[in-house]
Amino acid sequence: MANPLLRALGFSNGRKLVESVIPRRTFDDVVLPESTRRALDETLAQLTSHDLIFNRWGLGERHRTGLALAFNFAGPSGTGKTICAEAIAHALGRRLLVVRYAELESMWMGETSKNVREVFRLARQEHAVLFFDEADAIASRRSGSVEQGFQREANTVVNVLLQELEAFDGVVIFATNMAANFDPAFERRIRTHVLFEMPGVDERERIWRVQLHPTLTPIADDVDFRALAEAYPVSGGDIRNAVLKGALMAASEPGPDAQKKIHHRHLERGIQEVIAGRRVMRQTLLAPDGSASPLEQLQAIHARLQRTTTLALVAATGAAAIAIAALIAALLR
Repeated sequence: MANPLLRALGFSNGRKLVESVIPRRTFDDVVLPESTRRALDETLAQLTSHDLIFNRWGLGERHRTGLALAFNFAGPSGTGKTICAEAIAHALGRRLLVVRYAELESMWMGETSKNVREVFRLARQEHAVLFFDEADAIASRRSGSVEQGFQREANTVVNVLLQELEAFDGVVIFATNMAANFDPAFERRIRTHVLFEMPGVDERERIWRVQLHPTLTPIADDVDFRALAEAYPVSGGDIRNAVLKGALMAASEPGPDAQKKIHHRHLERGIQEVIAGRRVMRQTLLAPDGSASPLEQLQAIHARLQRTTTLALVAATGAAAIAIAALIAALLR
């Protein structure tokens, strides 16, 4: 059992269950497509109206459960979901408790469910916004087959999460890039689903610009942010990484620091390296360049499984033949 003092500080079996963040980023720090920004404005309106509706208008006395302000931020990685969760906490003047499944999950039966209950207790205690990062890992569809212990455990964790969400009266934000994996029971418990789309050309140009300091960053005259935005349809997270790479390239060039500047070539090489790195991460079981379609991916996986099975059968047959030959030789002695 975890030490009560450690649990009070957000630890379980020596591990930190949540990351408590004092929010500093606001919506001014993120560039979003117009449709996403409108959805977030509606989300903030719900938050500011909650007290009026459920306390001053008395609906909280009629509806004592299901009062959690739960939101689902869904979209590709690097589109601003985490920044916007922090911005909401900042707007409310609350801390942000960041929960990641890797910290919640335990090898001990029943411990993960206890950890889920604990993070909700911490959120109540700190009056904080609870943010589940990569939430599809913990809120995934329950299995209809519970023959294996791990299936029963996974179902139990989802059930506990649903129960805690039903009893919670604070703000919960789920973030995922695989919303289809959510258990259907979460649909009615989530107030608003906000889709974080990939930025368009105009948004990408603004993102390139805001990554650099307006007065301190030495930017060469040949930098063309519009050209970068038009040439590379990437996420805001990708652009951030590209700018950091480009700045490192510029700073590493020979010569006095006072004469160094970030040129267009640095930023272009930076984004090219980011894209190349992403392709490397996608190469496993895919086409050599990481560009296989979903059908091609499944076909590649199937083909490799077939090859693996065939090799295993050949190896097993060979081993059996050697064993039989050895047995015959022993009998003939």
